[in-house]
Amino acid sequence: MTTTDLTTPHTRPAPLREGDDRFVELAAELGARFAPRADEHDRENTWVGENYEALAEAGYLRLAVPEDLGGLGASMRQVCYAQAELARSCGSTALAANMHIYITLVQCFRRRNGMPGAEAVLKRVADEDLVLFTSGGSDWLWSNGTAVRENGGYRVSGRKAFCSQAPRGDVLVTTAVADDGNGDREVLTFSVPAAAEGVKVLDTWDTLGMRGTASHDVELDGVLISDAQIVSRRPWGLFDPALRAAAIHFMPPVSAVYYGIAAGARDEAVRMITGKKRGNDPMETLPLVHRQVGLMDFKLRTSWWTLMGSVDEIGDDYAADTATMNTVNLAKRKVVIDAGDVVDIAMETAGGMSFYNRTSLPRAYRDVRAAKYHPLTPEATLFYAGRVALGGPADVE
Repeated sequence: MTTTDLTTPHTRPAPLREGDDRFVELAAELGARFAPRADEHDRENTWVGENYEALAEAGYLRLAVPEDLGGLGASMRQVCYAQAELARSCGSTALAANMHIYITLVQCFRRRNGMPGAEAVLKRVADEDLVLFTSGGSDWLWSNGTAVRENGGYRVSGRKAFCSQAPRGDVLVTTAVADDGNGDREVLTFSVPAAAEGVKVLDTWDTLGMRGTASHDVELDGVLISDAQIVSRRPWGLFDPALRAAAIHFMPPVSAVYYGIAAGARDEAVRMITGKKRGNDPMETLPLVHRQVGLMDFKLRTSWWTLMGSVDEIGDDYAADTATMNTVNLAKRKVVIDAGDVVDIAMETAGGMSFYNRTSLPRAYRDVRAAKYHPLTPEATLFYAGRVALGGPADVE
């Protein structure tokens, strides 16, 4: 039995529709270039900057921008297939890119629904290689920034965490809380150039995993924004269509990233055991190894079917509503849980050698742990789904 026999059928998901894998070859070519230095970035805790520039040069950062605006025109499904492939080689690169790509998916949604400014942003991404980054995962419903009314705009201050690809980001999408003085708090969502006065990237990213994403803190110190920069306003602590739209476009592709990390770990474990002997028997002939590889393949395939099923269920003309968010959020939970399980099983299957950093398994083990921290967390997902099912309020977490 060869490694090819084991890896080809299962961990690269077969396209369920024509064109699903349109961009997988591009992702594979880029990933092959990134894989040799993935461990070095992880070990030295350095930003995957050269990878990111390669993504830009190849047009990958324009993946979801419509073709008529100069992008590659990938659908949500196609983004998921491509991101899963890229993450097999370097999870940090795929996750960092995801934080830009999902925002472009949001802008595509806004353009389809006739919302102002979306087309202009997408054109800038295509024409200028503009990179969008966000603090959305740390702010979520409760922004830690403050916005004080001044001269027809606001002065914004706050410290934003988890701003992936901060060294390369051009425009930060973030939030701040405005207080009308009567105790009512309003969350403003806005964009601000990284080069604006008062914006500073703080070198804070030293973490368990995903060490190459450079998800540094960004400090906003009295940054002046105009009303024109504000994308949406919502009551503090409540979901609104703009926040749901962000979550809906974030969840499927980020799930694909963690699927890809797990798939790569599975293949590394298979590579390590193929031809290895225990006594007179090669490892791949032992029943326990058969079961472990079968279990990994089961979890990978069923989680991918769940993810693609959720994308199919919402369809192409989805709304930024509770039902859509609940669907993709449940699918994300399935992928996140299974991805962690697969990496654990991969290490058990490979045995003690998986404890050495000269394999990619320790990096995968640490990287995949980040999956549980993206909102909604696996536990919060269950509470949210149950409350929605029982008719409870859907606009709070």
